[in-house]
Amino acid sequence: MVTRAKAGIFKPLEHMNCHVTTTSPLPRSHVHALRDPNWKEAMLNEYNALITNGTCVLVPHPVNVNVVRSMWLFKHKFNADGSLSRYKARLVVSGCSQQHGIDCDETFNLVVKPATIRTVLSLAISRDWPIHQLDVKNAFLHGHLSQTVYMHQPPGFVDPNKPDYVCHLQRSFEFAMTDLEEMLGELICKIVIHAEPPLIPTPKLGWMVTLSVCLHMHDPRDPHFTALKRILRYVRGTLDYGLQLHASSTTQLTAYTNADWAGCPVTRRSTSGYCVFLDDNLLSWCAKRQVTFSRLSAEAEYRGVANVVAETAWIRNLLHKLHTLFTATLVSCDNVSAVYMPANSVQHQRTKHIEIDIHFVRDFVASGQVRVLHVPLRFQYADIFTKGLRTALFLEFRSSLNVRRLVAQTAGEY
Repeated sequence: MVTRAKAGIFKPLEHMNCHVTTTSPLPRSHVHALRDPNWKEAMLNEYNALITNGTCVLVPHPVNVNVVRSMWLFKHKFNADGSLSRYKARLVVSGCSQQHGIDCDETFNLVVKPATIRTVLSLAISRDWPIHQLDVKNAFLHGHLSQTVYMHQPPGFVDPNKPDYVCHLQRSFEFAMTDLEEMLGELICKIVIHAEPPLIPTPKLGWMVTLSVCLHMHDPRDPHFTALKRILRYVRGTLDYGLQLHASSTTQLTAYTNADWAGCPVTRRSTSGYCVFLDDNLLSWCAKRQVTFSRLSAEAEYRGVANVVAETAWIRNLLHKLHTLFTATLVSCDNVSAVYMPANSVQHQRTKHIEIDIHFVRDFVASGQVRVLHVPLRFQYADIFTKGLRTALFLEFRSSLNVRRLVAQTAGEY
């Protein structure tokens, strides 16, 4: 018997670099948090912010009302270099104790779209704008409260003189601003976005993860684990890749859209993808399975055209609010029939079922806001979002999307 030792095969030794950390771990409850001075200070800061903003007042326990529970959430905040920034404690309402129609109607979280940030950064580079970043302290305390909500006193901060009282949640108008960082320096050359997670600067992962892994999470098999390992190897090899933005003298909005007709072997649904550029800077992209069936390839392509026109319409409104002049948006599609549909006013039996999408795009084309053009498949960059490509073509398209290896920053450089 030939063993690995006899064949000269040995497992390499992994040398571990150990270091001592003074970071307090995440507490399991508010009781453990109050025992740690770091987390206790974070809880005091949160509680003082509630009192300062007049978020709630103590009132006697009303009769026949729903009183929701509250709980503490704890999180470490880190700097860009991975060092600990601060300890964050938040007091939140336990949603499971709320009753619909009494103390809640709907939930909504106002979050800025990444495409908005990339648009502002792209304009800042081209116009040499200084970028100043601000944050609202305790932003979640400044919303409009239309319902009457009563909450139990925060755990660990019960008033000893009024233990039976409850908090009547109020509405606050004043808020303070925190100056996070002023990004000074030369913005003419380029800005490299580091804030994106590793999945986003590599657009191929959207197609790979969705079709190869996510759709089979309920019943994974060996081929799916093999695909997952390939994805992880790709992520590990592209950790230093990111999306680069460059300065430009024009504000031309260009979009590419493509669809993989009946690409799913099980459901035969099509997958559409698009990417939107402001000059040479990639602003927005998407790869999504279409919710309806397409009987023709032109139908699948045209649904993709309608999706990207809707996205560019939103970006055009954003540019208009930023007082930016722009010309007609150029939408490139590799399907000739899908290109002719917006310009041809004739309807026939094969296109009646997609009449809404046709009229939606045709309205933008007629007003001069959008032009749908044909692009050869060889230069269809959106093809990277809908199907697997040859390695050489994939690398070329990835570079065309401005996803490149990030240049290492040295000390003193911006």
